[in-house]
Amino acid sequence: MKEIKTILLCGLGAIGTIYADKFNRCSGENFRVLVDESRLERYLQNPVIYNGKTMDFNYVLPSESDFKADLIIISTKFSGLDCAIRNIKNFVKDDTIIMSLLNGVTSEDIVAAAYGKEKLLYSYFIGHSSVRTGNSITHDDVNTIVFGAENNLSENVLKVKNFFDISGINYKIPDDIKHAMWLKFMLNVCANQPTAILRMTFGEMLENKHFMAFAVNIMKEVQAVAKAEGINNTESMIDETLVHLSKMIPDGKTSMLQDVEAGRKTEVAMFAGTVIDFGKKHNIQTPYNKILKEMIEIIEENQDCKRLKNLCKSKYSSEKL
Repeated sequence: MKEIKTILLCGLGAIGTIYADKFNRCSGENFRVLVDESRLERYLQNPVIYNGKTMDFNYVLPSESDFKADLIIISTKFSGLDCAIRNIKNFVKDDTIIMSLLNGVTSEDIVAAAYGKEKLLYSYFIGHSSVRTGNSITHDDVNTIVFGAENNLSENVLKVKNFFDISGINYKIPDDIKHAMWLKFMLNVCANQPTAILRMTFGEMLENKHFMAFAVNIMKEVQAVAKAEGINNTESMIDETLVHLSKMIPDGKTSMLQDVEAGRKTEVAMFAGTVIDFGKKHNIQTPYNKILKEMIEIIEENQDCKRLKNLCKSKYSSEKL
């Protein structure tokens, strides 16, 4: 069985940087970070700082073709997935393995449509949230990549397992990767969205009985569409999700709350939007997710208006000077 030696990472955000640091230390010259020209210029002028250390990566542009990857990991936001799929084209070879660490339950199908299901492994990140402030990212190193295939004895699963063992990457290979992915999706849908609206930490969320009752109603909508999609053991999903939530750091914040606080676009389309779409497909009502989506879109529009007003003020002030 051929070993994984060359690695390409696309997406140097809160999760991508965690693994860029690890791959850079263990693979060195065999590791590349894929960026476009604007990001390359930005990273060279203002490097990413991870846990107080300035990161020095080997960057590669989408137009380059002299590097081929045994393993490609996509860790962008969902809004950047289509661009990532286009940009990795020159680095894919016949036996390349592609993993998407994006939240949600649809990115794998999107990647497979472009490069073939045989190259894809189902995967996601689970661990403590990292905190991003500008170009600085901090994380406590509690992180795991959960991955697998519909046939967990596949050669690609074994290749990645062996590579992660050598590289010191924490991982889990569940018996049913699709059930595991929908569990993570349920957690994100029920926690990320309402905490982003209410500006609550995990501790505040867990201590508030009204919030948790509301979260369970959100989970029930995810449970219903998961069952309709043919996911196994959906009856245990809510209890499993509640256990996962109870293990979160009390002072921690969901990634969506961090996005809202920083004025960034959220992944509401991937969370509530996906639940709503599956609901329409299977004629299942999803009122909680519809309200969440509308409220977060109101927040985003308000942020856009504030940015525009600040831009106009800045331009007006400059013209007066």
